[in-house]
Amino acid sequence: MSISAKTNLLDFDRAALESFFAAHGEKPFRARQVMQWVHQRGVADFARMTDLSKSLRAWLESECRVAAPRILEQQRSTDGTRKWLLAVDGSENAIECVLIPEKSRHTLCVSSQVGCMLNCSFCSTAKQGFNRNLTTAEIIGQVYLVHHQLLAEGESGVTNVVMMGMGEPLLNFDAVIAAVNLMTDDFGYALSKRRVTISTAGVVPAMERLAGVTDVALAVSLHAPDDDLRDELVPLNRKYPVSELMRACHSYVDGYNRKITFEYVMLDGVNDGLEHARRLVALIGGIPCKLNLIPFNPYPHARYRPSAPATIDRFREYVAGKGIITVTRRPRGDDIDAACGQLVGAFRDRSRRSARYRASLNQFEGVPVAR
Repeated sequence: MSISAKTNLLDFDRAALESFFAAHGEKPFRARQVMQWVHQRGVADFARMTDLSKSLRAWLESECRVAAPRILEQQRSTDGTRKWLLAVDGSENAIECVLIPEKSRHTLCVSSQVGCMLNCSFCSTAKQGFNRNLTTAEIIGQVYLVHHQLLAEGESGVTNVVMMGMGEPLLNFDAVIAAVNLMTDDFGYALSKRRVTISTAGVVPAMERLAGVTDVALAVSLHAPDDDLRDELVPLNRKYPVSELMRACHSYVDGYNRKITFEYVMLDGVNDGLEHARRLVALIGGIPCKLNLIPFNPYPHARYRPSAPATIDRFREYVAGKGIITVTRRPRGDDIDAACGQLVGAFRDRSRRSARYRASLNQFEGVPVAR
């Protein structure tokens, strides 16, 4: 059997791994033992799993593997942010993940797709197009690689995960949930559910489904207080308009001890005026929430400019004054293109969006969008 044909155990959360072992005549507790070896100790060599029988180890060696994405490149920002370029298809496709270190935690920003199926107008990742969904192994493999690299360097491992890298997580629902299950499993990475965040641009049916299968934190990329502007910034809004999105947000928190984090990128002259702030308060004021204001991170040929710091401060003070917890996210890793909206990876674009974008640059280069 070729190595690539072997079953990758990183593709299984605990329930799936127990079923896999049961189908081969093994007790379910074997799944928990293997999970501890792989996810908690970082061991991929079955011969080292000494609490398994020799026959089981031999069978695992012949039929299974533990295969995470392959590291192609690592970069470190002047502010300590770290970025990994990871191969997921031999040499054809690569994704990026980012570690944001702080004194008391290590937050890993994880990708869920090769590229992104959406086309948000301010996002560099969107301009690269889309190839495919990541597998569970490729998603949890990002955590596996970074967590155990940190431990080998004498650091604490990954303490928080945000599904805010490349891609729309809720358009890769099953693989993302299986990976999140591993992140929060006591035999996996044992992260608190409040330390794992799934972000979405507003895939309403998947948000409704999400509420019934997990209790991790939810972040919604809002970026505009009304349909006209959000249609331009987040084209998914044309399918699931603001009224439907807000209904899904209410449904996610009603009857649960949950809050939603709304993400709002600040674009100069586009969505950063006090009138936008007033409409935003009216929109989200009845939902238990926090608002993250994100200074726009420029990239080559971007059509937008970041809002001035004074403008962001005025916007934040107005919304906070209405009783909504509001913070300005400090840009991290922008000198290595690791900040929000800057991840691009390297991959074959099946959507042809990147070719169309490149063709449009002669028309739009240097022309700012303003209102």
